[in-house]
Amino acid sequence: MDIQVKNGVYEFAENLSSPLNYKGSEIAIILAAGHGKRIKSHLSKMLHTIWDVPTVERVYNACHDGIKDVSLIVVVGIKAIDVMGVLGKRDFTAYAYQEFQNGTGHALQIALKKINEKNFDGNIYVLPGDMGLINQETMSRFRKDFISSRSDMMVLTGIYEGIPSENHYGRIIRVKENNEQGKSSGKDKGRVIEILEYKDILALPADQLYKVNFNGNVYSFSQKELIDNNEFNSGVYAFNYKILISLVNQISSNNAQGEIYITDLISLFNQNNYSVMAVSPAEQHVVMGFNNKSVLKEMETVARLNNYNRLKDIIEIDDPDDFFIHESVIDQIIEFDKLNVPLDITIGKGVYIGKGVQLNYNNEFKQNSFLDGDIRLGKNVVIWKDVQISTFPGQTMKIGDDVQILWGNTIKGNIEIGKGTRIESSVRLTGSNDFPLHIGSGVLIKGTTYIYGSLIEDNIYIENCVIIKKKVEKHVGKNGDVKPVRFYIPPPEGIDAITDL
Repeated sequence: MDIQVKNGVYEFAENLSSPLNYKGSEIAIILAAGHGKRIKSHLSKMLHTIWDVPTVERVYNACHDGIKDVSLIVVVGIKAIDVMGVLGKRDFTAYAYQEFQNGTGHALQIALKKINEKNFDGNIYVLPGDMGLINQETMSRFRKDFISSRSDMMVLTGIYEGIPSENHYGRIIRVKENNEQGKSSGKDKGRVIEILEYKDILALPADQLYKVNFNGNVYSFSQKELIDNNEFNSGVYAFNYKILISLVNQISSNNAQGEIYITDLISLFNQNNYSVMAVSPAEQHVVMGFNNKSVLKEMETVARLNNYNRLKDIIEIDDPDDFFIHESVIDQIIEFDKLNVPLDITIGKGVYIGKGVQLNYNNEFKQNSFLDGDIRLGKNVVIWKDVQISTFPGQTMKIGDDVQILWGNTIKGNIEIGKGTRIESSVRLTGSNDFPLHIGSGVLIKGTTYIYGSLIEDNIYIENCVIIKKKVEKHVGKNGDVKPVRFYIPPPEGIDAITDL
């Protein structure tokens, strides 16, 4: 790497880092340095999204929300600036740069250098940055399990539910109830001896037992027994910090890849008479990680199903396999439901409702409508098919009660639409920061119409117009009817640039 680029990454990491909270007793380390060659993308593996949120941000949120007063260290490497740029500067969050990819153990060593050993004496949690389905509940429970177990190291494991021969994960080898001589293993029962990789299991002689020595006892396993073992390593760990810091630099790179692996800490802990335990989460999908696009798609499907299950008895969703509602909006819907007033919200096939949208009672979104940004909907609002509604950051759109927005319209920016207004098809509305758009109540807009940065009074009928930075007042005729505004087209600009061929 070019020296200037390298120095720039270190400087960027330093500028985005904030002091850790040493008053808290827990630090989570997220390993987000890898790029993921098998994902076949120029985008960092950590920035691929699940339900519209980058995986590394999901892991960050699970730790932040699941462990009170936690500090976080994010290890970055390939595409470091991209990853740090997405997470940004956050309280009690530091970034550690792994310039050379030398294994998970090496990444952990780099992260631990960010901790002032004199100021911290607590627990360390380590997670891969691609585990985008892990959640607050899982991290909270894992923390409680680690503390209550009084162990020195804990592994979060998954339970493989498929055909054993298709399970290519490393198996968790635990102490059996009885040793090879049939004697009880006593308090050692269930402790983790090692993680044995699937390829190493296949390399074992099928007619010989695999034997391991643990605390002076020998435990034996047949090859079939090891293959059928469905408990695997998820890559999530908890450690006693003081013990970890005393052993972490002893991890050897004496392996075929010449890399330093976190899993080697298990033998180091055991050799020094420290206890290693393992627990499995309540929901198995939370330990999913991905190396390719197909698994990422599976994780997206799981996320969609989870969110559908949260909503299916509260609102109506036409197609459980084709919708998107940002999780912050889902939380808002669930809070509404607690008021015990029927919401009568309907979500059509292909609807997208993004972050910042505020729903209301009796909102209906027809097929493929799209809403994203700070959009505040009134009651009884109907958004028809293929409508695009959005705001840029810092802008707000308010749509009043009883508004109808018909198919194919595009509405963007700082806009306020009054009660009872109807916007028919082929309409485009825009409001900027300098020129917001205000549309009054009872307005009807139809035809091929474009309105930008204007003030439209109440009860006006506009058809086939281009209105830019104008005030449209209500004019009442002698018969008492409001005069419609039709076919208003401003004079052209730049006409001198156009000539006949």
